[in-house]
Amino acid sequence: MKIIDLRSDTVTRPTPAMRRAMAEAEVGDDVYGEDPTINRLQELAAHMLGKEAGLFVASGTMGNLAAILAHCNRGDEVILGDKAHTFLFEAGGISALGGVHSCQLPNQPDGTLEIGAIRAAIREEDDHHPVTRLISLENTHNRCGGVALSVDYTRQVKALAEEYGLLLHLDGARLFNAAIALGVSAKELAEPADSVTVCLSKGLCAPVGSVLCGSEAFIRQARRIRKQLGGGMRQAGVLAAAGIVALETMVERLAEDHARARRLAQGLSSVPGLILDAGTPHTNMVYLSLDETIPLSAEQVVERLAERGVKVGAVGPRQFRLVTHYWIDDEAVDDAIEAFGQVL
Repeated sequence: MKIIDLRSDTVTRPTPAMRRAMAEAEVGDDVYGEDPTINRLQELAAHMLGKEAGLFVASGTMGNLAAILAHCNRGDEVILGDKAHTFLFEAGGISALGGVHSCQLPNQPDGTLEIGAIRAAIREEDDHHPVTRLISLENTHNRCGGVALSVDYTRQVKALAEEYGLLLHLDGARLFNAAIALGVSAKELAEPADSVTVCLSKGLCAPVGSVLCGSEAFIRQARRIRKQLGGGMRQAGVLAAAGIVALETMVERLAEDHARARRLAQGLSSVPGLILDAGTPHTNMVYLSLDETIPLSAEQVVERLAERGVKVGAVGPRQFRLVTHYWIDDEAVDDAIEAFGQVL
């Protein structure tokens, strides 16, 4: 049976070009800074994001964790959204491993945090309070429907951070999706941030890894933290080689994923019993729910779709997230729409 996997863009497999690059990669010991392929990947990512230096890490979670621990001391506070990936899905690492306190503000439907709410959350100097050190944003914003945060908004947050002497981290796991959707460069989106992570293993199709970018001084500190986290990967150029192919060849084609997400949403909108979230899809994610006429739960629908070779993610008792990616073609979109119609 042909499997159509719409659960996430994390399910992407490396392309043939990536497999060739991995097989032929020149490697060295990266802990000594001697893996030429990793060095090239880090330089390429830093250049594309307008930063001085980059650091190859095993995952976006490791990248965000290393960034926040490099910026903050134990007991410091980071302001982030209550739907942020770092808050919801990274196992509490900033607190468990870094002793960093979080202040969660409500994410608005467009993925932003209200500027006034951020200002109000910044702590006054007081022995009773943690020290506000960092603001963290997410772009695109996963749990807000894959919506892209604008350059203007990110600059507003940076201006506020500078007013209070704070730093700004950007969880840019899908930053290139945001850049394609907004018609701007990833460098423009990342410019206001003191640090930024980008994921190579989602829509860009590499099998492993993210890159954390920032100033040279920041990356030196983040490299030490990566070592503490067990992230010194030695001859990992075989992985970085795929990341280079991803950055050089897979960014512009993300527009195809966005187009197929729109096609998928349009088709599902005609299936009785399905309600699409307002505005979906913003990028490559389609969020939708079951209406009250459907007696099934989301999990039951997931199970019945899987029997037909279609995998989707349930993100609530009656809500789904479907994500398009390189391995979802037009035929797969049509088959998924048909499967939903059969199940419902």
